[in-house]
Amino acid sequence: MTTAHTRILRLKSLSQLELCYVLADLVTYRGRPAIRLVESDRNPSDDQTVAILSNLELRDGVIETSIAGVPRVDAPQDARGFVGIAFRVQSDASRFECFFLRPTNSRADDQLRRNHSTQYMSHPDYPWFRLRSELPGMYESYVDLEPAAWTNVKIAVSGTRALLYVGRARQPCLVVNDLKLGGALGKVGLWIGGGTEAYFSTRLAIQHTEEVA
Repeated sequence: MTTAHTRILRLKSLSQLELCYVLADLVTYRGRPAIRLVESDRNPSDDQTVAILSNLELRDGVIETSIAGVPRVDAPQDARGFVGIAFRVQSDASRFECFFLRPTNSRADDQLRRNHSTQYMSHPDYPWFRLRSELPGMYESYVDLEPAAWTNVKIAVSGTRALLYVGRARQPCLVVNDLKLGGALGKVGLWIGGGTEAYFSTRLAIQHTEEVA
């Protein structure tokens, strides 16, 4: 039998976050309390830029919140406003799974860019570029996004399967059936990519699911 327990987590202090190569501030963004994240100067130029939620572990369940991303004013031309949610995060963000958005891709004139609006990756062994190169289109999809706008995201995780829902859609826009970390227990993180200014709602709904004999 499967049981589910939902917890509403409210981020009221930066002490609730473990920062890995990011700088964080508590702000109000577009009328909502938010965590603002940008890269720190110590960013090692990989995918390990994440703020980990302390004292919360999740193996299977659902994570739901709102996020917003936009390229920084000084960002390189290929910046896309990369913003997402990491899950099953291991110590010091050494390993984790992640779904993220590329908001500026969604309404581009180039259809190939549009197809890269959402992405799955697994740090460190399966970065986005490896997955795109080895299995084109398998771990990316299109979804309508507006840069800098609040966007609802929901991630449902069970075993080696994860679904990404965007904008309160009833159907997932991205399905991954072979999560690279298997069924690992880990934490939840707020993830950003290079050249991004990102905002995360201070309210997250976390649903734990577990099998009970």
